[in-house]
Amino acid sequence: MKTLEQALEAIPTPDLAAAREAQARLDAKTKPPGSLGRLEELACALAAIRGTADLELPVKALVVMAGDHGVAEEGVSAFPQEVTGQMVLNFVRGGAGVNVLGRLAGARVVVVDMGVKAPLPADPAIRSVRVAPGTRNLARGPAMTRAEATRALEAGVAIADELARDGVTLVGLGEMGIANTTPASALVAAYLGLAPEEVTGRGTGIDDATHRRKVAVIRRAVELAAPDAADPLGTLASLGGLELAGLAGLVIGCAARRVPVLMDGFISTAAALAATRVAPACAYALLASHMSVEPGHRAALAALDRRPLLDLGLRLGEGTGGALAMHLVEASVRVLREMATFASAGVSGKA
Repeated sequence: MKTLEQALEAIPTPDLAAAREAQARLDAKTKPPGSLGRLEELACALAAIRGTADLELPVKALVVMAGDHGVAEEGVSAFPQEVTGQMVLNFVRGGAGVNVLGRLAGARVVVVDMGVKAPLPADPAIRSVRVAPGTRNLARGPAMTRAEATRALEAGVAIADELARDGVTLVGLGEMGIANTTPASALVAAYLGLAPEEVTGRGTGIDDATHRRKVAVIRRAVELAAPDAADPLGTLASLGGLELAGLAGLVIGCAARRVPVLMDGFISTAAALAATRVAPACAYALLASHMSVEPGHRAALAALDRRPLLDLGLRLGEGTGGALAMHLVEASVRVLREMATFASAGVSGKA
């Protein structure tokens, strides 16, 4: 298993020559230049990430990481904490939204227990990491120790390595954890220097009073953490969650292996933002699947300089937006691989 430091050192730079080659091939297809719009942009981005214009059809995986949060005791969620473990079992049975959309996309769903509070039954379909039985209450002190945050990051790196060895070439980020929009909002506020009310939404559908309490909890947590821009790992430990840190490690590990990463909604994008603060070079591997209704998502995507492929009003999480965007990723590769050129089709080009 790579250490975090080894993963950081292994991250390459995007292959801009491969992106230019992909664009040249697209320009030779039987269409006006640029007429497939963002599909062409996506194919070029994939070439830069993979390091070649000879793209193969993607082998897909959706990684759903689960963890519980001590801050749930502040009453910031509409659902009880035991739902986290119950939903993990739903993922394993194949009954969740990400399972349905993953099957449609032809993607393997990998379920990871990063730290669900109640122990889960032994099941080969659950990858058990369990850094801790949930985080501590970030409104009253650090959610994790630095050692726990590092272990979660390195667990994500290890899963990225494993998937790459298995031939996976496209990874979607998914998560499950009751109250996890609270640490996600705290991280985005801390990393971007924004007021909590600017980045805090309704999560699972909380009422006005709960939303006010949630904003106050996040403000208290950020003030208590006193984020230092020179210590992004410390910020992640103070304000993050085990599944958020695990996903951040997954991003870093995928970037080190030139595997494109589809961010899902707000929570997975907050995790990706944390990854880029810990390892700025990993940003090149990120693709944005969709625009969440959570207000902090727009701010996080702007900080990452990514435009979402879809805007469907989604707010489920689990990796559902990434599963849908996988169809567009495959479409862009098929255009590059399969569409005829003017020369091969015997079609006259632009005069």
